[in-house]
Amino acid sequence: MKIKISIICFTLLGIFAAQAQEKKWTLRECVEYALENNITIKQSVLNLEASEIDKSDAIGNFLPSLNAQAGNNWRSGLATNPITNINSNQTFRSSNYGVNIGITLFDGLRNLRQLQRAKLNKLLNQYNLGKSKDDISLFVANSYLQVLLNKESLKVIEKQHEITLEQLQRTKDLVDAGVLPQGDLLEIEATSADELTRIVQAENAVLIARVSLAQTLLIKDYESFDIAEQEYLVPTTEILNKPIEDIRSTARNSRYEVQIAEQNKLLAEKDLQIAKGAYYPTLNGSFNYGTSELGTNRFVPGGLDPGNPFTDTEIGFVQNSGDVVIGRQPNFLIDEIGPQSFIKQLYLNDGISYGLSLSVPIFNGFATKNQVKRSKINVKRADFQLEQAALDLDSNVYQAYLDAKGSAEAYEAAQVAEKAQERAYAYAKDRYDVGLTNAFDFSQSKFRLENAQSNVVQAKFDYIFKIKVLELFFGIKIADIKL
Repeated sequence: MKIKISIICFTLLGIFAAQAQEKKWTLRECVEYALENNITIKQSVLNLEASEIDKSDAIGNFLPSLNAQAGNNWRSGLATNPITNINSNQTFRSSNYGVNIGITLFDGLRNLRQLQRAKLNKLLNQYNLGKSKDDISLFVANSYLQVLLNKESLKVIEKQHEITLEQLQRTKDLVDAGVLPQGDLLEIEATSADELTRIVQAENAVLIARVSLAQTLLIKDYESFDIAEQEYLVPTTEILNKPIEDIRSTARNSRYEVQIAEQNKLLAEKDLQIAKGAYYPTLNGSFNYGTSELGTNRFVPGGLDPGNPFTDTEIGFVQNSGDVVIGRQPNFLIDEIGPQSFIKQLYLNDGISYGLSLSVPIFNGFATKNQVKRSKINVKRADFQLEQAALDLDSNVYQAYLDAKGSAEAYEAAQVAEKAQERAYAYAKDRYDVGLTNAFDFSQSKFRLENAQSNVVQAKFDYIFKIKVLELFFGIKIADIKL
């Protein structure tokens, strides 16, 4: 029974492993996987989380600070009693407790500016995260299309090689029959060998492209990684029919490059406001509550001394006679008793204090002045960067538009050339079959057809990628691409 269970488990594991190896990745799956696992995107997410913490810090600056303290001390020798304020030579224990509250009432609006800056910085990190996702998505799409291109190129060569093998057998039969010379057979064999070499090179190109895409996705199982096998047609699009100004305007409003530059400028302006806030005075408020407790014996008046209930002391003299005036006072004993209860001492010895403190900046070695100057320079620099970002975006949009139109025309031209080469190849094949042309001329015609087919494949995927770049500028996300 155990053996049967083991066999079933191994069989299931084998099936699951085979299914895992047979998985074919679509473009959407590749993009989504990259967005979840790419290290750059993960770092951007961490930056966004850090900016949320900075925002929380800025909010906390508006709230009062609350602190509590407690202390317990032992003193020996001549020391001051913290309750009676009397010096005595003894050993005693004392404790103190307190709570203090502090709040900034005015600091030149710097706390408010810091909160506004934290919100701007959070938005900036959101834009950076979006840009990272777009960049990674476009890079994955390009790598994916490269795999497709290499696979299609391999199919072209393999298809041509199948035709060559058929022609090779036909030529061999004709040579054996004495219809064609031996040189034609050698020419076809040389063509077949050359195609085998190019097939190996194309297979290596496919493998390298697949490994590159897998590395981009952080997938370590290179051997089993592969993309979905399906017919990839040139997608229909209306993007080339739109005015270039519409695409440029949409890009300005949706692309992260300009938005990031705008946020950097706003941050620089906010830093300037924060720096200027150091010119203003700072007003702080405070409130303190404290109490203490003494853990030593007390000395309190007791009853009359039974052995000497009264004492006579001189209190003055008569001015005329000079007689001494004696005063009798009761002679009380001093009793030593234990300390008061802990709670009662806390109640009796407590007290509060509160107040305001004002700090007025007068001179700090030009530090504030120079910081304001640096902030002004940063504002100008951010303004230049915003202007440059807008110019770069316009240039990239125009370049992408022209590239897309050029690739569309190149794809159409490649298709026309392919059809012409197909007709030329058919004509050369007919002539070769009846012996009106030699194997060399026939091989050259076949080679030109193969080049034309490869050019169509190259132009096709170049056109697809250029269209997707242009659509990205128009606000269409890579994840919405349909091939």
